[in-house]
Amino acid sequence: MAPGNQLQVLHALDVAKTQLYHFTAIVVAGMGFFTDAYDLFSVSIVARLLGRIYYTKAGAPKPGTLPPAVSASVTGVALVGTLCGQLFFGWLGDKMGRKKVYGMTLLIMVACSVASGLSFGSTPKGVMATLCFFRFWLGFGIGGDYPLSATIMAEYANKKTRGAFVAAVFAMQGFGILFSSIVSLVVATAFDHKFKAPTYEQNPAASTVPEADYVWRIVLMFGALPAALTYYWRIKMPETARYTALVAKNAKQAAQDMGRVLNVEIEAEQEKVEELSARKSNNFGLFSKEFLRRHGLHLFGTTSTWFLLDIAFYSQNLFQKDVLSSVGWIPPAKTMNAVHEVFTIAKAQTLIALCGTVPGYWFTVAFIDIIGRFAIQLLGFIMMTVFMFAIAFPYDHWLDNHVGFVVMYGLTFFFANFGPNATTFVVPAEIFPARLRSTCHGISAAAGKAGAIVGAYGFLYASQNKDKTKTDAGFPPGIGIKNSLIVLGCINALGIICTFAVPEAKGKL
Repeated sequence: MAPGNQLQVLHALDVAKTQLYHFTAIVVAGMGFFTDAYDLFSVSIVARLLGRIYYTKAGAPKPGTLPPAVSASVTGVALVGTLCGQLFFGWLGDKMGRKKVYGMTLLIMVACSVASGLSFGSTPKGVMATLCFFRFWLGFGIGGDYPLSATIMAEYANKKTRGAFVAAVFAMQGFGILFSSIVSLVVATAFDHKFKAPTYEQNPAASTVPEADYVWRIVLMFGALPAALTYYWRIKMPETARYTALVAKNAKQAAQDMGRVLNVEIEAEQEKVEELSARKSNNFGLFSKEFLRRHGLHLFGTTSTWFLLDIAFYSQNLFQKDVLSSVGWIPPAKTMNAVHEVFTIAKAQTLIALCGTVPGYWFTVAFIDIIGRFAIQLLGFIMMTVFMFAIAFPYDHWLDNHVGFVVMYGLTFFFANFGPNATTFVVPAEIFPARLRSTCHGISAAAGKAGAIVGAYGFLYASQNKDKTKTDAGFPPGIGIKNSLIVLGCINALGIICTFAVPEAKGKL
């Protein structure tokens, strides 16, 4: 029997035992995030290869790199698309329903992943322009997956393990990052073995074989495969009961859908739905004073923490290769051929993902419903701050202690994922009313991507050497890796403060 004014269909979902449909929903929703992470982070592995293929100048002492504007665009344009997609599909998910637009986002992601690898042009500028075009629309589809997947999983889950299920969807991002590195390793190994080439030092022209152009294309296109495999199950998922009953106000359909999913008889209760809908407290809009009074501080908390987190998180992820190169863990580009450099970068990122990134996600899944969202997010920001400062201030020490540096750097990733990178995704799906949930999650996620754009563009320039003679080609002098890491540590510290505006969402919805 449903307590108080709660609908029987919603009570049945809240108290349902963990069943096969929960795990099916995690995989189906999670594959979107798998593709999201694969597509956003695989480009950082092949960015140097793109520079070698399209921007190497004859007689230069070291291989070509992407010019500043091109590098920023290739990295950042997908983030801009993601931000737009989060706002648009977040709003659309509340207007049309989660299910109706859910398959649409996956189709966009699959089509644009493939199209990115087919980027064409007779000049370097042409190839980069078409790559950026397809990556913007790829990001647009990825953006839609954030609010829709989080909302769908939160509304499908039971109350006891809701946090773990939503976090598990997001944790698929870790596997996407790992898979992008593994695919890059396999492709680079195959091409390096088949098409032998000298290092750039030995023979600049021969160090980049013509077949290297296939490497980055295969890597980018491969991300479409896992997502495409789940399309059938995505379109077969029924609309969530909370949307059907509380927003569409169709109690009969909600009861039928969830009755089939749970294998139980559920009473429709159309009169109770109409009674709940008629209440003034259930009708305030996003831009109303009532929303500001009830949820204004919460929305500030979710947007500000996600914004600050993503400045640091995306800076670290997208420019791992630059940070690891600066301490000597990745050898100088001129000592490798083009394809082997892809292998070396992918190997370094695989180790970071295995040791720090992936375990962090699943620690969150294990503990989020035990110690709560607030504690995990606060701990994560604190530890990220500590480890970032521990890397930055004695930075010169780490130049001769590569293993110690990688351990410290891996721990910042661990506590990002066993911390705010997961909780900022989970909490907005739980604390806002059903009719505004997808929109508010989309706004929060878009704030995060705004932070990612700041991190991607800002770190690219800020991390350049202070000495103009040691900067990458075309870049102005920056503040250096050390000072950039100090700035990221300060941003993490701000995240600690803003976390206090975020409520504990455990057991709510």
